[in-house]
Amino acid sequence: MDVTMKDVAKEANVSPSTVSRVIAGSDRISEETKKKVNDAIERLNYHPNIAARSLTNKMTKVIGIVLPSEAEHLFKNPFFIYVMTGISKYAQESGYYIMYTFFKTEEEKLSAIQNYVNSNLVDGIILTTVHSKDQCIKYLQEKDFPFVVIGRPEDTKNVLWVDNDNFQAMYNVLRKLFMKGHREIAFIGAKSELNVSKDRLSGYKQAHKTNGFDIDEKSILEVEDFREDLGYNAMKKILNERKPTAVVCTDDLLAFGASSYLVEKNIKGISIVGFNNIPLAEYQKPALTSVDINAKELGYYAAKMLVDKLEKDIMNRHYIIETNLIERESTNH
Repeated sequence: MDVTMKDVAKEANVSPSTVSRVIAGSDRISEETKKKVNDAIERLNYHPNIAARSLTNKMTKVIGIVLPSEAEHLFKNPFFIYVMTGISKYAQESGYYIMYTFFKTEEEKLSAIQNYVNSNLVDGIILTTVHSKDQCIKYLQEKDFPFVVIGRPEDTKNVLWVDNDNFQAMYNVLRKLFMKGHREIAFIGAKSELNVSKDRLSGYKQAHKTNGFDIDEKSILEVEDFREDLGYNAMKKILNERKPTAVVCTDDLLAFGASSYLVEKNIKGISIVGFNNIPLAEYQKPALTSVDINAKELGYYAAKMLVDKLEKDIMNRHYIIETNLIERESTNH
């Protein structure tokens, strides 16, 4: 038979309500009593019923994660693996569980969030993408439901968020390329409606202006998704117009595709830079120079901020995670 809360209470020689309060993390229970109950839980291998617990303290100890559909194809782009690893690490440390849902469109995303809020299955939500005029953020604010955004929201004062400085990260890439003598630098980006994409393009443009170089709008190509084939086609299109000395891509998968086209056509002398520094980057031929965005930390601090919010211990309203340019063979010319 399954071990019950009453069994734990009997083993610890306390009331079932005391066991319930210990499990809920009440600060009104003495340390001595907490130890007795926790020792009994361990001896009996008792696992608290989350649903039952939520009825008593109105807390499920569950965090809802909303992920775009490409996260289902984790073997293609492991960015979300690292984000989820970071979230899971902090959630486990804090005694929280995780529930995932995927979306393909913004309508599906909003519907998933509404289901989370109305079902009372989760205490808070982490959004892994953010758009301009984001309806999901607006809905959660109207409902006054706890949430954190991975990415820079437009309302940075009233939303909890964690992100890299994507503007500065791309600016630094361009400055490095300028220092190496590059002047014709093309840009391949995707999902222009995402704030992360906008910030990286802004960094690209500002770097040109600050360093006194003109921007050729035909060297800027934005595609609809972060996919190798689209990076391949974008590189082909750029080379039909001109031959840059370097290409910056807002994602490693785009950079893989761009590099594949150059290798296939035996085109030399064009440097390629990607973003995210996924594990496959160093195994490309040539090995890809990429910006490491520390995705595990993005997830970890998103979870930390949400748990802090839920437990009324919020110290920071946003975190900026450091990025690092990892230079490899694709820029060694």
